[in-house]
Amino acid sequence: MSFGQQGGPPSQWDPWKPHSQQPWNNGNSGDTPDWAALAEASETRNKRRRLLFIGGGAVATIAIGTAVAMAVVSANDDNDASNRTTGLPSTADIPSSSTAVPSFEPTSAPPPLDPKEFVSSKTKDTAPLDVQALFPGTQLTMGSTVYKKGPTADTTNCASAAQGTLPKVLTANKCTRLMRVTYVKDGVAVTVGVAVFDTEAAATSAKGQADKQSIVRSLAGKGVKAFCNGAVCRSTTNSYGRYAYFTITGFTSGKDVTTKDTAVFSTGDDLAQFTFRQIRRRGEAQASAAANQ
Repeated sequence: MSFGQQGGPPSQWDPWKPHSQQPWNNGNSGDTPDWAALAEASETRNKRRRLLFIGGGAVATIAIGTAVAMAVVSANDDNDASNRTTGLPSTADIPSSSTAVPSFEPTSAPPPLDPKEFVSSKTKDTAPLDVQALFPGTQLTMGSTVYKKGPTADTTNCASAAQGTLPKVLTANKCTRLMRVTYVKDGVAVTVGVAVFDTEAAATSAKGQADKQSIVRSLAGKGVKAFCNGAVCRSTTNSYGRYAYFTITGFTSGKDVTTKDTAVFSTGDDLAQFTFRQIRRRGEAQASAAANQ
């Protein structure tokens, strides 16, 4: 018995070709479809579709990555960028956010007033003057040394407060006033005499004419015994502005001063230094007042 197909040539069914016909019975004479074959064909189609989707996505990803890489390379290409117009304004066209600093013409400040100028002549040295102004308080501290303030004196007869060759020097240079003060510590006393002249030139001249015998008269009293009346004492002479100042230092016991008596030398030097500072401060105060007018 022959089992050839009836009704023409066998069907060429291809699941991927349109209009192809699917056999339903694999040559069997029954009309029941082959469900296993249909399921296998459907699974095959689904697998191919998934492969196509995966492959297509990978290709798209590669294409996008390439495009981004090309864009990055293109943006970083100096040669390419230099040949393109970016459309941005040039540096000169961009307004600056900084504010211009105004410039001013250089000016020179006036020179400060010289304090010495205000104590160099009676025309400018017009501030009140007395012993208390130059030597205030009841004691004087220089470093760690404290000197007790003793008696004071003030006279317009300069020669009467001097001895040796000093009266003649003061008179010759027209001394107008002589103020004195005495300080004492541990049996050592010092008298400072400040002679006042009309000009700096006169004070400088008096300083230059003074010699070793030009001595201010020591001032005792107010608890300070007489000193340097016949004993050997140490004296100094100096000037600043229109003021000449003198010191005489010795022992209240009447003992002679020798070169080994360092306390006598330091006492005289301290009071000479303090007197200079006080005269200069007088000039500074008047210069400051004039500058603020």
